[in-house]
Amino acid sequence: MTYDPDALIRVAHVGMHPDRLRKLVRKTGTPTRVLRRIESGELSVPASAREAAAVPADERREQLRQAGIEFLVPGDSSFPGRLAELDDAPLFLFQKGGRFEGTAVAIVGTRACTTYGRRLAERYGEAVSRAGWWVASGLAKGIDGAAHAGSLRGPTPGIAVLGSGVDVWYPRLHRDLGMSLLEAGGVVWSEAPPGARPLGWRFPPRNRIISGIAQAVVVVEAGAKGGALVTSRLALEQGRDIFATPGDVGRPSSVGCNLLIRDGAFPVLDAEDLVESLELAIGPAPGATPSEASAAVADPGIPVADFLATLGDDPVLGMAELGRLMAQGAVTIDGDGMVVTAPGGVRGPGPAGPAG
Repeated sequence: MTYDPDALIRVAHVGMHPDRLRKLVRKTGTPTRVLRRIESGELSVPASAREAAAVPADERREQLRQAGIEFLVPGDSSFPGRLAELDDAPLFLFQKGGRFEGTAVAIVGTRACTTYGRRLAERYGEAVSRAGWWVASGLAKGIDGAAHAGSLRGPTPGIAVLGSGVDVWYPRLHRDLGMSLLEAGGVVWSEAPPGARPLGWRFPPRNRIISGIAQAVVVVEAGAKGGALVTSRLALEQGRDIFATPGDVGRPSSVGCNLLIRDGAFPVLDAEDLVESLELAIGPAPGATPSEASAAVADPGIPVADFLATLGDDPVLGMAELGRLMAQGAVTIDGDGMVVTAPGGVRGPGPAGPAG
């Protein structure tokens, strides 16, 4: 249904919860009637929201123009078609950056990720970008931010969906990451009006946009609860394919992925496996082939303790073998304490040859 754009841009700046606003519009019939209920006091909203609703549409458009922000509604050429098809489709989006054209793959996970999970998310993000798909995520700490950082090493732009205004970077430490995404031709979206703070209730609604724009959702690490599992549930409801990286059964950050795989998600083991699996699910990669996309992606490494466990039960012999491999240049230990295999890999039977 098409609504009056003047009414939409005014009600969008009220900053109401998307679910509440959508229900009110459906109940009253139009955003114009919602505005009238706000103006008359029939609808209870904070005084600041009532003041925001009273600002004329032309003034709002000029404010957005000066801030470099676009206001999109379903039916606009820039509004993503996959989102418009959802039962709970956004009534509007605020946008910074370029125009999204292509196919998106969401990469999400826990904020409390392991170093290995972060490195793997970076690797996935880069491989997906090199394959020609847009990486979509939430710019949050942990897996989301790592996926965005990895995608910037590839040629394809990315999408960040925020739980704040598009001019409010959250977390603040990801401001440079967000700016780099925009400079690379990427897009930042939000249902929250400019200046909106990252309040907790804004994040669950944004997850449906991340999954809704994507043709597949990849979960790298996730706890038993949290936004990544919410995104996965929404993706299933939206008919998207779910992929998950398995992990140790006793590790909290792996519980969510293991449960997803138990319940039918496709397991993925590395970047090449992910791109190959995505091709089977959503069609040929528009960019590099799976092997080409993953060949240029750096080895994420594994923790020193895990690497030593592959060398045998004797920790003394294991440390000696690790030292020998480092002396040969077969492996290195990076600043995060991860053992990274050099190009060409480790020679010998198993992950490493026997000492001596």
